[in-house]
Parts: sequence; structure tokens; C-alpha cells
Amino acid sequence: MPSKIFQHKFRITIFSLCCLFTAALILPVASRAVAEERKKYELPEFIVPGHQEKMDSLQDLFSRHHSPHTNCTLWDAWLPMSILWPAIGDEYTAKRMREFYRNVFLRRFIDAQGYVTMDQHIGLAHPEGWPFPTWQQAGGAGWHFTHDGDHYAKFLSTPLATVQGWTLDGIQSQGLDKMQGLKLKLTRANAVLTSPVCQANSFASPFVVLQWDHERLPGDAKPVLQWTTAAAHEFSQEREICLKPEMTRKKKNGLSFTAIPVYQNPLWQGTIRQLRIKWNNRAPVDITLRAMHTAVDTRHPITNILFVQGATDYFNWTTDTEFLQKNISRMRGAIEYAINEFSVRENGCVLVKWVGHNGKAGFDRKADGTKVIHLGQGVGNNYWDLLPFGHRDCLATIYLFDALNRLAGLESQIEAHPEWKIGTAKQGFSSVDLKKLASRIHIESTQKFWNPTTRRFVACIDSDGKAHDYGFTFLNLEAIYYGFATAEQAREILDWIDGKRIVNTDTSQAGDIYHWEFAPRATTKRNIEWYVWAWHGPESIPWGGQVQDGGAVLGFSYFDMMARLKTNGPDDAWKRMQAILTWYDKVQRQGGYRAYYAKPGRGTLQGGGTAGGLGIDHEFHESVLVPQTMLYGFLGFKPIPGGFSITPNLPTAWPCLTVTRIHVQDQVVAITVSKDEIRIKAERLGENSLTVLLPDEKWKRLSGPVVLEKNRAVLRFGPVDRAAVFTRKSSGKTD
Repeated sequence: MPSKIFQHKFRITIFSLCCLFTAALILPVASRAVAEERKKYELPEFIVPGHQEKMDSLQDLFSRHHSPHTNCTLWDAWLPMSILWPAIGDEYTAKRMREFYRNVFLRRFIDAQGYVTMDQHIGLAHPEGWPFPTWQQAGGAGWHFTHDGDHYAKFLSTPLATVQGWTLDGIQSQGLDKMQGLKLKLTRANAVLTSPVCQANSFASPFVVLQWDHERLPGDAKPVLQWTTAAAHEFSQEREICLKPEMTRKKKNGLSFTAIPVYQNPLWQGTIRQLRIKWNNRAPVDITLRAMHTAVDTRHPITNILFVQGATDYFNWTTDTEFLQKNISRMRGAIEYAINEFSVRENGCVLVKWVGHNGKAGFDRKADGTKVIHLGQGVGNNYWDLLPFGHRDCLATIYLFDALNRLAGLESQIEAHPEWKIGTAKQGFSSVDLKKLASRIHIESTQKFWNPTTRRFVACIDSDGKAHDYGFTFLNLEAIYYGFATAEQAREILDWIDGKRIVNTDTSQAGDIYHWEFAPRATTKRNIEWYVWAWHGPESIPWGGQVQDGGAVLGFSYFDMMARLKTNGPDDAWKRMQAILTWYDKVQRQGGYRAYYAKPGRGTLQGGGTAGGLGIDHEFHESVLVPQTMLYGFLGFKPIPGGFSITPNLPTAWPCLTVTRIHVQDQVVAITVSKDEIRIKAERLGENSLTVLLPDEKWKRLSGPVVLEKNRAVLRFGPVDRAAVFTRKSSGKTD
């Protein structure tokens, strides 16, 4: 059980501490005067005649949150789609954001087995996973010889280790380097390094991590890790595992991170007492050891999926064939790993079998109210890192369903464009195969994860067969957004969230679901029992005081509005957006987010190192999603290779909508849509033509450099002819 200091410090989770360090890698716009923002960044504008006041508010919100970007995989499905299109500045371009994500997706580390790294900051858990929970919380063991470059360890007051207590057999200590760690010289062949005696819970420590510099270790050396247990005090070959090269990733400062899957040896059990490394070196060699510690398996099963979602977004916006040539095998491999690793074909859903990811709570309550902590159980699977999504995981299945459809669409494009010089997918992973699998997942999982009593989707079904349902609004709204929910399920979900249908067992019902105004509560049923073991005092936080228990996240209002548009129509989506903007105006008039929520009784903001119930600013980078409703929702814009499709969805109160500075492919355009007309104006000319898919065949060219066949138009803008207009055939207008 973690000490009180760790219990306290880990109230700061994904929404604060973990993301606090990510924030250094993300460049959101600070809150300044709107006029100054627009002058400096020249963002796209949203223009709706007769609704200028609300559009100004939306523009202000956009200015406040635009252009966040990060290496971390967790945001791949949300940030690229939001920042690859705005043509910013005097140059009218999204080039900087595009170059950033191009490099991210090409360089993203994928291990030898096919797992896509989280690429978060250095933590005290699996180096390719989320940095939380830490080995200290897991009843593990660890020795850190430096804090340089490891702010997480320093912040959590992780003690600095020394050579005291270590046994150096054939090894000479050359002292502690403040920047690099413990310097060792293996003075003879077959040197052995043995740790001090420790106590580590084997189940909660399925990996042992080495942070080290082994560049001088000969390639033919095959070091092994051995261990003893409370029941077996002698080292032996039965209790060992080889340090294979594929377990190692070189990160920074010349140091490598090796994640050793000790759980794969069936004798890794009970209490681990001691660790040792047999270097199996043939000659003297220098080694630098930065740290050695056990680790929770904090990998997320969605990273492969998110990588594919983000990479397809990049290609669809740019048609960068060189990028696709370099990255398609990685994208295909990412999906193949997800399908195989999570037994998708066998189960019709994502089934996570990783240690600690069984979907069960990390603690139980006895009849007398005392708690039994299950170290290592209830590890998070996604953005909501305190919640034990796992085993049969609904949210991961929804994301995979979308990624399969995206990749299937891309594979169809590859098949149709041999000039891209990209080979087709291998057998079993063609566009047809992927679509069939997505369809099967849809048929099976929409029933599997549906709670017939509450009439909404559950988070997961754990390894005991128990479904977990706390009224997860985010999950259910995303199910509608991604087309996972059936039409009937979508109506049931929105009726519940709107309060038209009451779930009697819920804590929050009817109008209270929108208590926070800007978004529905993340959950509608009080949860004080279903969390990762490291968060075993949830009752100490009041209802709504924790983002994952009755709180709310601004960015995910995007899925709310898009689900409404899809199910109830644009008028309902516009009504929700107006409520959000009314809230926003009220908050800004009273000094902004921090000033407004500093007053007692209004809720608690999380972010910037503080815990709370509302996720709006600081590391909540997904707030940039909210204005995307104008582009992807009301304008009905969708990038496709070589162009875009457009299906306007205007509220009845809007005469028209204009969105400017859309950087699509190599062109920048402004688009105006009304009931009977679509106008596309080139704001910056590119070299290539644009393919535009109109809503249907009931449109004709009114003017402009257009070749139109059925609903497919090809635009060839030039210095003189920079606009194209389409009108409905039924409107009575002539060509």
C-alpha cells in the first residue's frame, strides 16, 4: 500500500501531474486580449449572418485554445484533426502544424512486437506506457541514481540511491555522476551486479525497467536478469529472463530503456526479494546505470488505434504520398497488432489480457467498511486513467471500430491509385477484410456492451463477467459520433443525457446532468468503488470534485454537439452550442476560467498541478475540439485524398455559414454554404486541383473552373478564376 504522501500526491493524475509535464511539449495559446490574438495568429473565421455575437464568442474560445500539439499518442485522435487545417498568419498556412505531426507519426516508436508507444514523459512505470501508477504505489522496488531529466521522480521525492547495499562481483564502481547516474566498470568477464534485498509484489510488478547506457557492451554479450523470492533465496537459471535487444529503446542522453517482461516467466511470483544482472561479458567494459526498478504494465491498448486515427487524418488533409510510402507498413502493423494482441477476431471486441488490466476494481470493502487493497489491479486503459477499463473494453472497441473503417477507406484509396506506388495490404487485411471485421464488431459489440436496464453502453465487462456502468456520457456520445451506436441506441442515449429518460439508480438526473453548463457530467452515477488500486479513497472527494466522478471536460462537448447533429439534427446541436457560448461569455465577463471558478460553490478547476472536477484549460488540450463543430458538423466538411467532401447541416435559423482559411491539400479555401448554394473561394492557390464530393447529384455548377460529373467536381483554380459556385438543380437557377 502506498504511503500517505503518495496517496496525497497521486490525487494529481492524468488531468494534472502527468499532463503537467506534457504541457511543456504543447504550445497552446495563453489567454490574452482577443484582438491581440487575432492580429498575431490570424485564425479562420466562422461567419453566420444574424448571429455575430455568438460567433465572436466562439472565435474568442478558438483563439484561447488553438494549435496545441504534442508527441504523446493519447491525443492523436483529437489534436491533428483540429490543427492540420487552420491556415494561420499572414502566410495562410498550416505548414508548421503539419510538419510537426508528419515528424511525430514517422518517428513514433513501435516496439518489436508491434506496440505503439505512448511517448509521454519519463515516468516511474513502463517506459512505453503511461507514467502512472508508479512502482512505489505498486509495492515494488527501485533504485534511481540520478534525477536529471526525470522531473517526475524528483517531484515525487524519489530517494537517490547509492552503491551501498549492492554487490559488485567483477565490477568496480567509478562513482555517481550527478547527470548520468552510477558509473560501473566491468573489470572481468561474466561480471554480476546484485541489488540490495527488497520486497516487491510480483503481480503488481510485471516488468523490470533498466535505464542505462550499454553502448559499449559487445553485441555477443547476452545479459540475463535473475531474481530470488521470499520462498526461494538462491538465484537460479529457472528464475531468469534474457535481456533481448528488442526490449530496449534508446531515448535521450545516450541512455536506453529496457522493459523486461518478467511476468512471462511463471516463477515470477510471490514477493520478489532480490534482483541481479549477469552481464555475460567476455572482456572489461564500462556501463552506466541510471535506474533500475520494477514497473506496472501501464501500456494502453488504444495507442496503436489512436496512431492509425491520427496518421490517416494527416494523410487525408495533405495527400502526402511520400509520408504514406514511409508510414503505411507501420500503420498496417499497428492495426494487425491490435487485432491479434487483443483477440479481436475471436471475441468480436477488444479483450485486454495484460497484467492488471482485468477490468476489476483495485480494492474491495469488507462488511465493516475497511478496504482490502489489490496491488496492481485496475490499471487504466485510456484518457480516464483512474478507471479500470479493461478485459472486454468497450471504449477501446469503439476506437478500434473507427480505426478499422478509416484504414479500410485508406486501403481502398491505395488500391485505386497505383501511381502512389504503395503495395496492397497482405491477405486478411485488405479494405474488404477490414470492413468486414468492423461490421462484425458493430453487430456483436453493440449488443455485448449495451445495458438493457439503463439503456446505454457500459465501460467494460471484467474478467469475472461483471459489466461496469456509472453513466459514462463521454463513452456513449463517442459511440454515436463514431457510428458505433445504432440509430435506436443513439436516441436512447440522448434521451437519457437530455433528462427525457430517467435512470433511477443514477445520482445525477434530468437537468442536473448539465449542472456544469459547458458539458454533461462525465458520469451520472456516484462511483466510490471502481478505481485503480492507487486511488482507493475516492469518497474523500465530493461528487463532482473529480473529473472522472461527476465532473466534466470542455473539449468533449464536441462529441455532444456532433452526436446531437447526427441524431436529432442541426437545430439541437446549435442549441447546445449556444448554451456553451452563453456559459463562456459569463465566465469571461467575470475574469476568465481561473477567476470565475476560484469562487466557492462554482466547482473546482483541474490543471496546472492541481486536482479538481472540471477540465477546461492548462493540460486539457482537447478544448480545441469545441470550435471544430463548425467545420466538421455544420459545414459538413471531410478531407479526403486529393480534396474533400461537403454535406452542409445548417440550423434553420442560419441563412448561411462561412468558414475561412481552410488549408486542405495544398490549397487554402473559404467555403460558404446555404440551403441552395455552395461557394468555394481560393484564398491561397496551390499547384494541384481539388476534388470535391457534393452531397448528392442534385447540384450543378453555377460558375467557376469546375468539371462536374454527377456529384464529383474537380476544381482547377487559377490567378484569375479563384471561385466556384454550385447550386441545387431544384432551385430554378440556370447554369
